[in-house]
Amino acid sequence: MPATAYERVVYKSPSEYHYMKVCSEFQEDSIGLNAAQFKQLLVSALKDLFGEIGAALSADVLTYEEKTLSAILRVYSSDLAKLWSSLTLFGTYKNKKCAFRVIQVSPFLLALSVNSREQVLD
Repeated sequence: MPATAYERVVYKSPSEYHYMKVCSEFQEDSIGLNAAQFKQLLVSALKDLFGEIGAALSADVLTYEEKTLSAILRVYSSDLAKLWSSLTLFGTYKNKKCAFRVIQVSPFLLALSVNSREQVLD
């Protein structure tokens, strides 16, 4: 009986960037962040997990909404896993508990304009 040959196929996105819709949540509701503070929070999350090398990672805040503490981020596709893991493991900001929630991720910015989980059909 001949040995079965298996082929491993790895899909690499042709897109240079990935886009993430994220929001930050704090245990205390009184916390407010402007866009610059939100960006600093991202850098802190990266630095906590990956040190100075992680802090140098390029993650752009394309839009930010202060009321909901949510943003759309642009990151190089090769750095997506690093950013996502640092956001997931981040836990405190100025000695107050906080968390990032990743809502959507896509290589296409247009895909973040609609969330099928929140869509209401008539």
